[in-house]
Amino acid sequence: MAQPMRGLTQYIADIRASRVRELEEKRINKEMAHIRKRFSEVSLSSQQRKKYVAKIVFTYILGYKVDIGHMEAVNLIASPKYSEKQIGYLAVTLLMHENSDFLRLVVNSIRKDLDSNKEINSCLALHAIANVGGMEMAEALSPDVHRLLISPTSQNFVKKKAALTLLRLYRKHSDVIPAAEWALRIISIMDDPDLGVVICVTSLVMALAQDHLDAYALCYQKAVDRLYKLVIDREYASEYIYYKVPTPWLQCKLLRLLQYYPPSEDPNVRAAIHRVLQEIMNTAGETPKNVQHNNAQNAILFEAINLAIHLDAKSSLVGSAAVLLARFIMSKETNVRYLGLDTMAHLAARADSLDPIKKHQHTIILSLRDKDISVRRRALDLLYSMCDVDNAELIVGELLRYLKVADYGLREEMVLKIAISTEKFATSFKWYVDTILQLISAAGDHVGDEVWYRVVQITTNTEDLQEYAAKAVFEHLRSPTCHESLIKIAGYILGEYGHLIANEPGYSPIEQLHALQSKSQFASAPTRALLLSAYIKWVNVFPELKPQLVSIFDRYRHVLDSELQQRACEYLVIASRPEEDGLLQNICEEMPPFPERESALLNRLNAKHGDTEDKRTWIIGGKDANMDRDATMKKGMRKPSLDMSGSIPPAGAEQQNGTPTDTSTTDVMSSLAGLDLSSSATTTSPAQMSPNGELPGRFDSPSTKAAASNYTSNPTVDKWFEKLTYSHEGILFEDVQIQVGVKTEYHGHLGRVALYFGNKMSQALTSFTASVDGFDTSALSVSFAKIPQTTIGRTTQTQQILHVECKGIYSAPPILQISFIAGALQSHRLRLPIVLTKFFEPVRFGQAEFFERWKLIGGPPREAQVVFPITLDSTGYVDTPKQKKVVAGNGFQLLDGVDPNPVNLVGAGVLHTSGAGKVGCLLRVEPNREAKLCRLTLRSTSELVAAEGMRLIQKPLSAE
Repeated sequence: MAQPMRGLTQYIADIRASRVRELEEKRINKEMAHIRKRFSEVSLSSQQRKKYVAKIVFTYILGYKVDIGHMEAVNLIASPKYSEKQIGYLAVTLLMHENSDFLRLVVNSIRKDLDSNKEINSCLALHAIANVGGMEMAEALSPDVHRLLISPTSQNFVKKKAALTLLRLYRKHSDVIPAAEWALRIISIMDDPDLGVVICVTSLVMALAQDHLDAYALCYQKAVDRLYKLVIDREYASEYIYYKVPTPWLQCKLLRLLQYYPPSEDPNVRAAIHRVLQEIMNTAGETPKNVQHNNAQNAILFEAINLAIHLDAKSSLVGSAAVLLARFIMSKETNVRYLGLDTMAHLAARADSLDPIKKHQHTIILSLRDKDISVRRRALDLLYSMCDVDNAELIVGELLRYLKVADYGLREEMVLKIAISTEKFATSFKWYVDTILQLISAAGDHVGDEVWYRVVQITTNTEDLQEYAAKAVFEHLRSPTCHESLIKIAGYILGEYGHLIANEPGYSPIEQLHALQSKSQFASAPTRALLLSAYIKWVNVFPELKPQLVSIFDRYRHVLDSELQQRACEYLVIASRPEEDGLLQNICEEMPPFPERESALLNRLNAKHGDTEDKRTWIIGGKDANMDRDATMKKGMRKPSLDMSGSIPPAGAEQQNGTPTDTSTTDVMSSLAGLDLSSSATTTSPAQMSPNGELPGRFDSPSTKAAASNYTSNPTVDKWFEKLTYSHEGILFEDVQIQVGVKTEYHGHLGRVALYFGNKMSQALTSFTASVDGFDTSALSVSFAKIPQTTIGRTTQTQQILHVECKGIYSAPPILQISFIAGALQSHRLRLPIVLTKFFEPVRFGQAEFFERWKLIGGPPREAQVVFPITLDSTGYVDTPKQKKVVAGNGFQLLDGVDPNPVNLVGAGVLHTSGAGKVGCLLRVEPNREAKLCRLTLRSTSELVAAEGMRLIQKPLSAE
């Protein structure tokens, strides 16, 4: 490159040889004039254009303004030569901003490079988009960047750059990125075998998940899987080991990502996380001598501790973490002390008991005087979070003493935290008033108006405090110096309650007036206006002061401030009126109590912290504040669905019913080995997602109805589902890529469902994910026995066991969502045949006993009845064997010989639930051959069971 760019080399040499700025500017002006002249020539070659644009870029880097070369840079981008294209992209990213008009000219060239087969061209285009990326560029090119990210033909380094480019665009223009729509495809890349790609995609997912928690809920399981593989299975390439620590950046990101979501209720997921955290904690017991090794290890450890606190502040892991944190806050390294204090503040904001933290209270207080301001700030946060009724006076006293010498950058935040802690944990109102007055005296201008507003509110609403508050503010007025906020408090409180202390020695009305007047001359206009309001009240309660007060009003009539002048004139007229008319007494009535309201101090403190790019998973403060935050988060999203996509959970993990996974699946798996997944139905293409109105949501929460409203549906899939509602095994879904088979077993209110996922293709299905959602968790429990692998080999089959428990009455069946990559992302949402009638147990009755119970239950609302058309068999008769199969398959005992008409079917069963107990049900089916109709009647001791059971049984009967 040196040979054809000799002009550039000489230009740089001349600039460096210039001894004074004037010579440098002269040389640059001469060169810019020459370049302008050459750009006007038609015969300029692309090689010369590249050289001149390079000179312009170098001049710009030196700090000089340049106004030429933009169009030439645009032309260079379209060049087929890499060296010219590189200079063009460099010029565009440096010389143009996101609102530049020239950017519209390069969009097509950038899109062409994104579509190029040459990865180096795609990378140059991605760099330009990330560095410049305005609104127009984001709207036009974000789909192309996303396509590069998800393309199976993209090289790993292209995927990494595409992920970071998309992250950059989202941070700048989040409204143009369809984040929720792209969720499944982006999450699937977290299974990529290249850890570099996973690191970049995880950074993208962290940003997207913070704003779309529900859409990106599947990333929770992906993060657990990857952490398990890194920490427990040690699946990583040697080049990703940083000082003996496997990819610490990825581990930290994954641990932080898990903190964005409520803890998973899946016992296998919780067990896997616990084992990962335990391994990290055990490794932390060793302190390496190498600084880089120590830093990487500590970064992971602190994030792991934060996750342990987030999951369960009462766990044994958090107890071990508290011991480690105590060691860290006394470390000689500033970074370690900082992280230790910050993590301990998280613990204090979540823990039920602060006793482990209070043991180190002296060390934390000493950290307020640390040489590093960041450590001092974290110590302040920790003291604020660990403050309670027992230690409030000690901590507030220490903070008040430190406030006088604290950094100016800390004082405003300290004032807010002292005021909030004093109010929240005050042992007496007198201590509260004394502390706030000391705070105002010490902090001065750093005290906002919210502080003295709050003192006034509490004093007004607390009758027993009013006399003491009046004495306290009067004593502060007597001091040589008095801050203006104290004058405001004194004006209000003495104006309202000064008469309560007027008869005591040293607090006479004239002494109160002299104390306020001596400070008023240095006060601002709003403060003096407040004092005038106090004086008019004194005219009413202290008639002996009326001449002096009228004189003050008269003097203020001539001030230049319009507000003071108007107020003084009005008060003077009111004070001069005869006392008999009662106007003064009515105007100067005592202020009523303030209505209860949220403290403005908390709002101001929360606004001061605000949200950063990576949002905090907790807020500084006590447990109450974080409980409110957690409740808000859970209200805004459903919990992450039970997800199956990764590593094997720790041995001995137990299900909700207390049965170990290992023993609960052995006998079932052996009985399921011969399940025939062949289907006589024609192969269907992947179905489209479409709403279906057959699932009533009467018993479901809004989130359940929303999740159940979309599922893969076509006539064949619906027929398979309906057949499985009354049979124990069969096909749930099948297309050219995958086959899903089901075999079930139920005992009382418990059940087990075996799912078979068969890959029908000659290539592996990667990033396979399965999850269950769309059901009422208060009435039904569905959990996976183990977490399968993320890959299904070609023409192979994997199996998975679901543990099911019926807690109550529900209507919508769970939705199984599966997604995988087979060239492109494929996703299906399938209704699982876990319907209410699966928990029925047959019951045998005689004829007399059946009809006795039938009459005892009675009619509606415990009876549900429907008449529907039926299809006769080939001989023209009712297909009774098929109808018997459906009734028996729905858990009813067929009672032969009970009904006088042999065509009619009679059945009895009991619904088992763990929450609502047992519910009896009686069934009667009356086919009519001549009318080709069938009457189905169901009576139950529960009207809800009658309605729901009717819907489930009638559909397959009508289909038959």
